[in-house]
This record gives sequence, C-alpha cells and structure tokens, in this order.
Amino acid sequence: MSHWPLTPEDITRPAYRSLAQAIAAAISAGTLRAGDRLPTHRQLAWELKVSVQTVSRAYEELIRADLIAGEVGRGTFVNSLPPETMETPWHSTIPRLPRYDLSLMTPVSLKQAQTAWAESLQRLSGDLHENVIHGLRPELTAARYADMASDWLSRCGILAGGRRVLITNGTTPAMFVAMSSVLTAGDVVACDPVTTHTLKQAARALNVQLHPIESDERGMIPDALRAAAQESAGLMKALFILPSGAGPIPHIMDKERREALAEAAVETGLTILESDPLGPLPARRPPPISSVAPRQAFYFTALTKCVSPGLRLGFLVMPEGLFEHVTNRHLASAWMATPLIAELARDWIESGTADKVLAAHRVELAARNRLAHSILGPNCTGSLHTLHRWLTLPPTMDEDTFVARALEQDVAVAPGAGFAVTESTPAVRLCLGAGSRRDLEKSLRILQGILPQF
Repeated sequence: MSHWPLTPEDITRPAYRSLAQAIAAAISAGTLRAGDRLPTHRQLAWELKVSVQTVSRAYEELIRADLIAGEVGRGTFVNSLPPETMETPWHSTIPRLPRYDLSLMTPVSLKQAQTAWAESLQRLSGDLHENVIHGLRPELTAARYADMASDWLSRCGILAGGRRVLITNGTTPAMFVAMSSVLTAGDVVACDPVTTHTLKQAARALNVQLHPIESDERGMIPDALRAAAQESAGLMKALFILPSGAGPIPHIMDKERREALAEAAVETGLTILESDPLGPLPARRPPPISSVAPRQAFYFTALTKCVSPGLRLGFLVMPEGLFEHVTNRHLASAWMATPLIAELARDWIESGTADKVLAAHRVELAARNRLAHSILGPNCTGSLHTLHRWLTLPPTMDEDTFVARALEQDVAVAPGAGFAVTESTPAVRLCLGAGSRRDLEKSLRILQGILPQF
C-alpha cells in the first residue's frame, strides 16, 4: 500500500512491521514527502486501533532506516531523501579518459570473440526468423530460447528450465526483477560488508535497507546471518550473495560454506538472491548456493562478463510457482529480452563458439591474475579466472589520495568506498580486462611505484 493516511484495515500482524512498511511505501511513492509531520504516537495509535507501543516500535524501525527523524519538542518528520546522482565507483569524473583504465570491470578483448561476432552475424544475416525482427510477444521469445537458456545454466551448475527461467537483458535487470518480486519498502536485505554498487542503487530505488553481515576469510559467516535475521524481528527478508568471484573482493566461496549459508537462510526464512555474473568462467568452482535450496532461491547470471560484453543476455532462475509473479515485474520494467541478442547467443552456444571464447578468456585471465599478484603481492587478492583484484591499502594510506595519485599518472582505479555498505579498510578494485597485457603490466608497475610514497 502507498496511500496516506492509513486506516485500521491496512494493518496486518505483526502490526508494528505492517505499519512501518506502510509508512515506508507511502514515502517511496511520494504520498508522504520530505518534511511532512507524522501523527504523534498516541494519535496514530487511536486512529489505527493499535497500541502506543506498536506505533513506537514502527517509528523506531523507520528511524533506523533513516526514513524519518524525531525532533524533541516538535514531533516526527519524514526525512529528505538524498539527491539522485550517478554513483558509480569507476572513473567517470574528468573529461579525458585515462590511458590505463582499471576502474570498469571489462572482459578481455579477444581476437576469438571478434572473429566469432563477424562469423555469427554473417551466418544469421541471410536467415533471420520473423520473430527476431518483428517479435513483440515475450512468451514467443521465451519459448524460442528456452532450451538455450537451460543449456547455458547447466554449465553454471543449475538444472532448471521451463517456468523457472526468465530470459533478461543481463544480470542487473535480473537482479532488480528478483528483488522487486520479493521485497517491499522497509524490508531489510542481508549482504556482504563490501558488495556490488548496483545492489546499493537497487536498494535505494526499492526503498529497502542493506544490512552487512560479518565475514571471515571464507566469506559470510552463517551464524552471523542467523543472529542478524533474528534481531531484525522479521524485517530481514532476503540474503544477497556473490559467492563466485564477482564481488568487489573476488573470493570464491568453498562448498561447505555455501551449504552452511543455504541452511542458515532456510532456517531463518530468507529468500536467497544469488548473483553470478561470471557464470562458468571460474573453472572447477563449487555448485551455486541456489542449487542447495532451490525452493527459496533466485539465481541470476549472464553472458556479458564471461563471453562478450555485446551479448547482453541474462538468465533468472526462480523458485517453483512464481513465474507469473516474476514475469509481471519484468514486463513492467523491460517487457522482454532483445530477440536479436538472444538469437546471436543461441548461435554462439549451439555452435560451440561460446565455449571456445570462454576457454580463451580463462587462459588470458590466468596470465593477467598471475601478473598482478607478482607485481603487487599478497595484499592484491583475487582468483585465477576473475576479472579483477582487490588491493588492500595499509591503514595509514588514504584511499582518495591513492586514487588521485594513480589518476595523475594516467591510471584509473575504483575506490573501495564505492562498494562498501559500512566502513571498511581502505582498498581499491583493479580490473584486469581492459587493454593489452603489456598495458596492464605498465599500469600495475605505476601502482606499485605509488605505494611506497605513503
């Protein structure tokens, strides 16, 4: 609900949570605006036929979410929302692009991929199906590419098809559709302390709150997740996780920790939102968390980061019974995946081209990751087949100054603060895909030279 004022019929049990979510929804919809004064605890309790304690608890939840603020002697007011900005952690602030751009997570530009594009376009140009050119019906597109989607998902360790799979235009649209399908304003999402910047933007758009969960060297701690879910008193609804090397800290979670996190999510009733942009790129990785708890998990992956940026096609796997619900959210935001890109993707997958390009990516990324480790040492963490590494700076180093010094020498890196949900150790993300291997080595040497200056 997004109307205001509320009526007793709007309140369900537990009443405090229902009230908090209803007020949050009204703020999100603009029905309640910044500066609006909310009723007193006693007045709202009388109007909604609930206890004063219920209103107090709802207001406390909204204050913690920074949606409202209480002012002594004046009352409770809706907070001003932060201005909309293009908050991207990668380099985008000066007119001239730096020579060495390690800020944007870009796959390696491979000759094999360039050849594949030319050959695939030529093959398809003379025999394009009518639906590729004129199709406007999402169900026809879904049916035409369903087998292709299931085929690729099997490479990722997911066995699903039919009404459990939705084809999207990439990982980010799939993530947003999944989140909007299970979350309402005021809900809380558990996540890593350092996570993808797109999650932060999606959470702001959906008016949900992110709650960082304590991690160790193996990833998120299951008991910490359980404790946070219990302390949220029902407000925590989902777990967002990047277990396969695509998070800012490119760690690949082991099988036992994945299973333990899935068990914790099931026990606490959290919906799992598993993002896997790299798909099968990291070789011999454990099965996805979603395969352990498919009844309450969304899994989303794409071809963009592991095959070619031009193949902006993603796959969203959902629990049984949610197809209509999820598809309606996708229809409202994107209508359907682009048929021409889906046709190209099917050609690459069925011809074996995608597997060849994937194998070439692994070879090149292995060389680049070894190079980064040899130059920057153990504080530059990553995995053999990930697209980036995480360079932890000593506590005495200022993150902004390091980024500025690098930019002065024509190297752009992404500041770690852009990915942090809470305060974190100063760090930068270094993407390894852009440019030649020789250019990458030059940029890493420049960064190596900056470190001793502090």
